[in-house]
Amino acid sequence: MNRILVFFFFLIFFSCQANKYAATNKVYKRQVKQLAKEIMRQPLNGNKKTWVGTTNFGLRKPDFVIIHHTAQDSCEQTLKTFTMPRTQVSAHYVICKDGTVHHMLNDYLRAWHAGTGSWGNNRDINSCSIGIGLDNDGFEPFAEEQINSLLVLLDTLKTRYNIPQNNFIGHGDIAPTRKNDPNFSFPWEDLASLGFGIWYRDTSAIQLPEDFDAIRALRIIGYSVQDTPATIMQFKRHFMQVEGDSILAEGDKKVIYDLMKQSM
Repeated sequence: MNRILVFFFFLIFFSCQANKYAATNKVYKRQVKQLAKEIMRQPLNGNKKTWVGTTNFGLRKPDFVIIHHTAQDSCEQTLKTFTMPRTQVSAHYVICKDGTVHHMLNDYLRAWHAGTGSWGNNRDINSCSIGIGLDNDGFEPFAEEQINSLLVLLDTLKTRYNIPQNNFIGHGDIAPTRKNDPNFSFPWEDLASLGFGIWYRDTSAIQLPEDFDAIRALRIIGYSVQDTPATIMQFKRHFMQVEGDSILAEGDKKVIYDLMKQSM
């Protein structure tokens, strides 16, 4: 009898979990249908213009993956934030500390995760990227289960969309004046060793050219240098794994030099 009660308890529990976002899932489907109608809508003819539908087209594929920490208290709080219209923020995926992956938006659709920022000549990152939010308050280490799930997801995305290795970056990299995620404990070196993101090689033998311009090199790597102190701090957060100042030591410059060579 007790086993039957336990069974029904879990049945009710998981049923409630499945239905928790039934309302927002319904809104999602309605908005997708509206977008489909917009895509099919032909422009009005006028001024001798006619519609001739080409047969050669496809969906725009993502070319970047942007990794975030959610800076919230729990995965559940993040899911709630991303399903409230007034927040105007979202991501394609959210990964909880226990490794659970929530797929929130079709990869081909434009999530609102990057905001104002740039990488290289790209000024509209939302339109060419997939956003992944990691449940993390912004200060804690990242759980092993979470990183394992992230690696599986990154491998899938890289293979499916042929995303270049250098195009796996952090939110702070594209918006150094506004963001610092993922925090300095994020294992970028481990990711790079598996083909997700760039990392520097042994710099002990590097002799910097006399005319080496570290700020220009950061620009070549992809960073915006409009606010150089903020950019340097983000570079240190990502590649030196520290929350540091905006002063570049000789060792920092050697790392930048090597990253620049890999980015050219």
